[in-house]
Amino acid sequence: MARAAFLGLFSFFLFTPSLASAAIFNPEVFTLKNGLRVVVIPNPRIPAITHMVWYKVGAMDETPGKSGLAHFLEHLLFKGTKVMAPGEFSKIVARLGGTDNAFTAQDFTAYHQTVASEHLERVMKMEADRMQNLVLTDPIVLPERDVVLEERRSRFENNPAAELSLKVAEALYGNHPYGKPVIGWADELENLTTADALAFYRRYYAPNNAILVVAGDVTAAKLRPLAEKIYGAIPRREIGSHGTDQEDGIQEARRVVMRSTEVRQPSFLRRYLAPNQGSAAAGEAQALEVLAEILGGGGTSRLYRQLVVEQKLAAAAGAYYDPVARGPASFSVYSAPVPGVSIATIEAAVDAEIEKLLHQGVKEEDVARAIRRLRASAVYARDSLDTGAQMLGAALAVGLPVAAVEQWPERIATVTAAQVIKAAKNVLRIQRSATGLLLPAEVPAMENGPHP
Repeated sequence: MARAAFLGLFSFFLFTPSLASAAIFNPEVFTLKNGLRVVVIPNPRIPAITHMVWYKVGAMDETPGKSGLAHFLEHLLFKGTKVMAPGEFSKIVARLGGTDNAFTAQDFTAYHQTVASEHLERVMKMEADRMQNLVLTDPIVLPERDVVLEERRSRFENNPAAELSLKVAEALYGNHPYGKPVIGWADELENLTTADALAFYRRYYAPNNAILVVAGDVTAAKLRPLAEKIYGAIPRREIGSHGTDQEDGIQEARRVVMRSTEVRQPSFLRRYLAPNQGSAAAGEAQALEVLAEILGGGGTSRLYRQLVVEQKLAAAAGAYYDPVARGPASFSVYSAPVPGVSIATIEAAVDAEIEKLLHQGVKEEDVARAIRRLRASAVYARDSLDTGAQMLGAALAVGLPVAAVEQWPERIATVTAAQVIKAAKNVLRIQRSATGLLLPAEVPAMENGPHP
């Protein structure tokens, strides 16, 4: 499942203050004896629940040469257990009137169902079953490998914009695992085996490497005995180390130029290495979130106002920052020219706005407006059935505490203009960036564009 929309939502709300109080979801948290962490987010507005199991393992945990394995295993978890036939899991959820899906990222893998609250125990039993009883054989695994290869072709190899994003990530992160795609490199993916999938499953799919999050018409008093009965009986396992000690990314600017006969509108993308929430200095991640809002967070942002509205050079322009990661995060800016405007002109215009911000700074009123916009957009976060489950699950899966979500409103409220410009000068450095240009086949690329 593609996660772009979710990650944008998560990053957005994680760094958004509540209008009413510092706490956003007021979760109840406890840990079972086998190490499974449980988060309950009561939300009784409708008689339904979102049930999620997050595994603290993703693409960055794959061994070299096995790229795509975490995502491949995500597919295989729908292929049946000792008591459930392949595909039966989703059919049962559908018969219950619910929905289910899963997604894999660099840092975690998550499985989720949304059903009427009366069916909570049923989906808990099914999810606990596939945590420990997955059955994989070549006749099941090898055809699904072909499905994933076809997914890769349709989502990336036949999508120039998506392929550019992969190439820019590879250029930005170098030998770090974030430089390889979650879906894997095709030549490695096509050689994954049943034994590979089973070994990955047996190592990482354990209760002490998982987080159970249930949001909706439920309380901890109701959920705890169910969790102890259903998940508590699953034995914990030794997980070992996660991730890799490989380098954290590039030390010099890199450029990627792609041309395609399928491209009609050129586009520009630049990603700068940035600290994640856990590694950032005090207040730095909050300042970067405010910076992204000021620079490219919507129709009133500097990039949009200058490039799209005033200069009429671009059809789109923006910026975003995603700090929820175990490894190095990134701060991105993007734009796409209107017909008749060259990609060189767009890159120069983006660089000019960044240069202006770095040299002239931002005003306190700019920061205050950005925070107010974030406040106004976040007021509905509590009303969503699954937003809290997604936010808290992802935060815990990358090693952040519950307080990273619940106390964030009061922290972002203290961001100052001085902090924003300090963070900008630390992160918006061309020597720690990768720039991607996507061009029609017949348009010559600007190999060495202007930089701030």
